Amino acid sequence: MSARTLPLLFLNLGGEMLYILDQRLRAQSIPGEKARKVMNDIITTMFNKKFMEELFKPQELYSKKALRTVYDRLAHASIMRLNQASMDKLYDLMTMAFKYQVLLCPRPKDILLVTFNHLDTIKDFICDSPGILNQVDETFRQLIETYSCLSAGEFQLIRQTLLIFFQDMHIRVSIFLKDKVQNSNGRFVLPISGPVPWGTEVPGLIRVFNHNGDEVKRTEFTTDGNYVTPQREGSFDLYGDRVLKLGTNMYSVSRPVETHMSGSSKNLASHAKENTVPNPLAKEEMDFLARLLGGLEVKTPGGSETGFRLNLFTTDEEEEHAALTRPEELSYKVINIEATQEPGRRAELSRILGELEVAEPRPASSGKGEDLLALMDGL
Repeated sequence: MSARTLPLLFLNLGGEMLYILDQRLRAQSIPGEKARKVMNDIITTMFNKKFMEELFKPQELYSKKALRTVYDRLAHASIMRLNQASMDKLYDLMTMAFKYQVLLCPRPKDILLVTFNHLDTIKDFICDSPGILNQVDETFRQLIETYSCLSAGEFQLIRQTLLIFFQDMHIRVSIFLKDKVQNSNGRFVLPISGPVPWGTEVPGLIRVFNHNGDEVKRTEFTTDGNYVTPQREGSFDLYGDRVLKLGTNMYSVSRPVETHMSGSSKNLASHAKENTVPNPLAKEEMDFLARLLGGLEVKTPGGSETGFRLNLFTTDEEEEHAALTRPEELSYKVINIEATQEPGRRAELSRILGELEVAEPRPASSGKGEDLLALMDGL
């Protein structure tokens, strides 16, 4: 397991989250000023300097639920609220999109290009806020400084760590199903044609060398795929053409996106009961949450600001149905962790959670805007 995986996982999932929220804000015709405020607030929180400092420290990945809690906090960093079913769907879409991108990366190193594509698009979301742009650019520089010196083997370990994280997730996504890149069981279809990785040759030739390293024979063979040589390598600089399209916004053309639990995911649910099985990494997870959540600055809506609820489903009825039919083991309602009751740790965590209290605006006519901060009560 690579200790350098967490920043790439967080930033790419965060990028996908922003893509989805931008699409839903437009689909629900949220006024432009409110929509811009939501995007700017979330991006500001996501790229908070202290938070990034914690994120880039070498550390192991922890459970999906620990990471999911951070995204709950992030999605509610502005005046927008999501209820449980919409948050579940948001997280499903985020994780399946990035899983697909990791699987399709021509080289392990290209995961960095996917990350740069996400950050390039995030910068396009920022409206009239040079300070926020500077935050994103600073993260760009941290990425370049941290990852530009890594070997191909280290990137392969990062890719392997990401695939282990995603291996039991097989949520069907309508866009992938319609594009025929995902099967009905939730598993992705990998292409056998297209550009080969940069620095490699198109398959079809076998060279034989003698003990002196001299080529003595060539044999050609036909392949089932239609492979081509890439024109150039993507840019790993702050600005430049990434060439690779993975990680760009697939929601830029508006179309409905649905998620469905596959049969394999339902079967795996019985093996994923993290709520009931004592977690051997419990104290580490608590430390992880305390450090990351302690670095987040969440804005409280002012007196003149009114909050609103965002629905990731077409109708309220669909949202309610999704909440009722989702397997309990695959819903991320509460994080139950067994930890030593050290007075110092409990006091520190209480202080952090106290600072994260957000006064949620609740329209009198709707009880659906439940604040997912209630998740933290389970700690």
